Amino acid sequence: MKSMESAIASVVGVRNRTKMTVVEGGAVGQVIALANQKGGVAKTTTTLNLGVALAERGKRVLAVDLDPQSNLTMSQGIDPEELDRTMFDVLVHKTPIEEIILGREIDLAVSSIDLAGAELAMSSMIGRERALQKALLPVRSTYDYILIDTPPSLGLLTINALVAADGVIVPVQCEYLSLRGLVQLENTLSMIRENLNPNVGIQGILATMFDRRLLHSREAVEILKENFGDLVLNTKIRKTVRYAEAPVKGQSIFKYDSTGDAAGMYRDLAKEVLDGASARQHA
Repeated sequence: MKSMESAIASVVGVRNRTKMTVVEGGAVGQVIALANQKGGVAKTTTTLNLGVALAERGKRVLAVDLDPQSNLTMSQGIDPEELDRTMFDVLVHKTPIEEIILGREIDLAVSSIDLAGAELAMSSMIGRERALQKALLPVRSTYDYILIDTPPSLGLLTINALVAADGVIVPVQCEYLSLRGLVQLENTLSMIRENLNPNVGIQGILATMFDRRLLHSREAVEILKENFGDLVLNTKIRKTVRYAEAPVKGQSIFKYDSTGDAAGMYRDLAKEVLDGASARQHA
C-alpha cells in the first residue's frame, strides 16, 4: 500500500493526462466516472445534475447507472423492478447497451438490483475488467459525454468504470476523513494505470455537502487544496434540501427548481468541466 505522500504525488502527477479518446481515427465523447468508495457523497446527484447541465449547454449526454442500488435510475422516475433488461444484461449477457438506454431528461442506461450479482457472474469471464469499456464502444461517437455513476466500493463494477473512463471526478464530502478515501482510490487507479488503462487519472475533486457556516467544512476544503492543489475544482456543492427533494419527483434539480441556487452550482460545475476539456484538447 502506498504512503499518503506518494499517493498524493501520484494523483497530482496525472493531472493533465485525461484527453479525448480516439477510436478508428476519429475523436469520440469523453467518458467520466464519478467515483468514491465512500457512500453518501453525492455521486448520483452529481452524475444526474452534471449531465443535465451539460445537456443544457447543447451536449449529447449518456448517464450510466452502474450501482445496484439504482438510485440514478429512480432519480429519473423509473421503477427498476419494472425493467426487463438493465446494465446486468449488458455486462453479463453482452446485450447491446443501446437496448437498455431510456430517454428522460438525458439518456440513461438503467440499472436494477440484479446488478448486485454481476460481480459473481463475471468472476470467471476473460477480460471481465473491460466489459463496460467494450459495451460503450458502439455508442461513444453518439455522445459528447458519458457519465458513469459507480457503487460505493472499489469492486469489479467500479474497476470496470475506471477502465472505461478517460477521467474521474471524485465527489468528496467536506470532512477530515475524506483525504484517506482519496488515497485509497488513487491506489486503485495506480493499479489500473499499470495494467489496464494507462491514461486514466483524477480529473477533478468536487467538494460536496459544503456548509460555509461551519468552520469544519471550510477547513476540510483547505486541507484538500493544500494536498491536491488545482485538482480541487473551484465549484463547491453546498448543502440544500432541494437535492433530496428533486429525486422524489423523479427529476433533476433543473426540472425541479431551475432558477435556484442548487441548479446554479451544477451549471458552474458544467462550465468548469467544459473549460477543462477545452484546455486539455489544446495542451
